[in-house]
Amino acid sequence: MAGLRLGPLLRYVDWETGSRATVWVETTRPCTAEVRCADGAGGTSPTFAVQGHHYALVVVTGLTPGSATEYEVLLDGRRAWPPEESAFPPSTISTPAVPQPDEAGPVRVAFGSCRWAAPPADGHGHDPIGPDALDTLASSLAADPEAVRPDVLLLLGDQVYADETSQATQRRLAARRDLAEAPGTEVADYEEYTLLYDESWRDPDVRWLLSTVPSCMIFDDHDVIDDWNTSAAWLRDIRGTPWWHERIVSGLMSYWVYQHLGNLSPDALEADPVYAAVRAAPDGTETLREHAAAADADPALTRWSYRRDFGRVRLLMVDTRAARVLDEQRRSILGDEEARWLREEVLADRESCDHLLIGTSLPWLLPHLVHDAETWNAALCRGSRGERWARIGEKVRRAGDLEHWAAFPESFRRLSELLREVGSGTGAPATVCVLSGDVHHAYIAEPQWSGSAPGDTPTARVLQLTCSPVHNSVPGWIRLGFRFGWSRAGRRLGRGLLLHGRTGAPPTRWRRTGGPWFGNQLMTLTLHGRKAALTLVQAKARPTGAQLETALELTLTPEE
Repeated sequence: MAGLRLGPLLRYVDWETGSRATVWVETTRPCTAEVRCADGAGGTSPTFAVQGHHYALVVVTGLTPGSATEYEVLLDGRRAWPPEESAFPPSTISTPAVPQPDEAGPVRVAFGSCRWAAPPADGHGHDPIGPDALDTLASSLAADPEAVRPDVLLLLGDQVYADETSQATQRRLAARRDLAEAPGTEVADYEEYTLLYDESWRDPDVRWLLSTVPSCMIFDDHDVIDDWNTSAAWLRDIRGTPWWHERIVSGLMSYWVYQHLGNLSPDALEADPVYAAVRAAPDGTETLREHAAAADADPALTRWSYRRDFGRVRLLMVDTRAARVLDEQRRSILGDEEARWLREEVLADRESCDHLLIGTSLPWLLPHLVHDAETWNAALCRGSRGERWARIGEKVRRAGDLEHWAAFPESFRRLSELLREVGSGTGAPATVCVLSGDVHHAYIAEPQWSGSAPGDTPTARVLQLTCSPVHNSVPGWIRLGFRFGWSRAGRRLGRGLLLHGRTGAPPTRWRRTGGPWFGNQLMTLTLHGRKAALTLVQAKARPTGAQLETALELTLTPEE
């Protein structure tokens, strides 16, 4: 008899028709998965197999626009979800009413990154890094069925940590192989990746949350390995290890199954040849392995980035890891095709877009000293001060994780110009927000477009909104370092680095207008017509249990 190993995860909800959704499940054996809704909507799908595991992505049709419909999951006709005597409210699929644009309700977008599902324990059942913000959100929503839920949850990287496993996972790894041999306590293959998702998504509160709040995901480095694709030299060195090929192929395979498929619309799924081939095969492992190996060998062959529309809110989730060009003389965070795709999607029919959201795991605007250090380092590695400094620069780049947009100066310039262009002139969105994580603190930064020609200064409010971590450690020295990075003294030091690197001033200036905030946290954008508001909540341990406490409430657009 088939059982539910993981899921259900509510992934895609169609904001164009209000009548379709997708639900992802992992089962214990081959079967037919069915999603059955209380209003008669539903869908079925046979499972497909990868490396001895069984999955289905069920397309649900016939949903009623503007409804919140309870659903259950059946496997071969037997109910597998919700569990018997579940303490959680029913899982629901909420659909937009798809009215005329001027009648549309608010769109609530919650986002964050960097979640250790199970950090190292202290032996006393105490979580040394504090409550998990995702867990705490789930608990608060489950406790109050009338609470306002996000319309979508954006997970902006490091959903799993392939290179920093928990003690529980390490015990499971040790049962399979000798941890004294590389890659040691890091994951080695597809089966071990499944253990990470099992640990992350089996948590009862998070499991319920993901069953009832749609989610969009994109990877960052720890989903594969710290500093993934930092430089050409890094890639050459890692490819020289005997374990890397299996690691990267398995990482991309598991990302495709557990995260990427659910990002796609039903129409995109139907047109995807890899998805069709994997589903058609008795065992899709080799088909998916070939796809992952090809994606690693030539990033231009595969696009992990995607677009989602929520009424008049446009979201572009951008791959800033696998799509990189690493040659020092033409270094770019996005390849040519990827950069062209981003530009076309940003500018396409912008009059239909009240708010443009660009989800990139890595912040565009960083603390000033960090930005300048990365730009300086990129110049050294490119040879601006000779071979000796280039070798030093590569060592500093890896040791300091200098790999954000600023470490790809031409990419930073192009993105800055694109954001100014889309935010300027007639028909511009009300806000253009870059949503990021990675850097283990939250802040708001705002570019300053002084010196622009008339008509080139954006009418949109352009913002960098960074929120990290959801659940991870933030050592004291990191906090001090980021605070110093935002300070006047940090700016002066940064200017000295730029002089040494012979780079010139940054093409864009910016200022911090909020933060920094430290802790396990989530941001939520509430977008209604041309209005926008931002909330930051932090998970705090209290005698009565973990609670979400509001650290910021901010209106981003002028009141009408």
